[in-house]
Amino acid sequence: MLIEKKRETKETKIALKLDIDGQGASKIDTGVGFFNHMLESFAKHSLFDLEVYCDGDTHVDDHHTVEDIGIVLGQAIREAIYPIQGVERFSNTIVVMDEAAVECAMDLSNRPYLVYEIELTGKVGQFDVELAEEFFRALTFNAGLTVHLIGLRGKNRHHIIEAAFKAYAVALRRALAPNPRAGVPSTKGVL
Repeated sequence: MLIEKKRETKETKIALKLDIDGQGASKIDTGVGFFNHMLESFAKHSLFDLEVYCDGDTHVDDHHTVEDIGIVLGQAIREAIYPIQGVERFSNTIVVMDEAAVECAMDLSNRPYLVYEIELTGKVGQFDVELAEEFFRALTFNAGLTVHLIGLRGKNRHHIIEAAFKAYAVALRRALAPNPRAGVPSTKGVL
């Protein structure tokens, strides 16, 4: 199912297309090079087809662009997956990238919560590393997911952040894996 979302504020203008039943294809133009790379990686490893265009106030900094894309992507994911039926619902994964390892545990709960334990400072290129947490918070809360994203080890900031994006993507793909026996995977009868 193709979901299309737009968001326009004084800080950003975003157009996004998402197909969660895709092949991992992407067309990304956010104006933030490292973030483009992370979203391409997210699409590839989630197997979501993703197109994102953003014209943001990067002359100020990259914060609004990164956070607002997280909001819009989260809204698109929420629209695509709820109400949930016939999927695994829970997943976890550890993704390694050279010396770095990041774990992501996920519940398609429709109750947003994020535990983010990746301690980083500095930049990757021009990208402020604290923006990764801002993106994951916006994505998680707008998608209605419960996510624990934990940095297990690593020294290279690029590797750690990329492992986090990949871990999130793989955990999401696995949580959405079909399980026809699951019905509505909740004792409440609804998610």
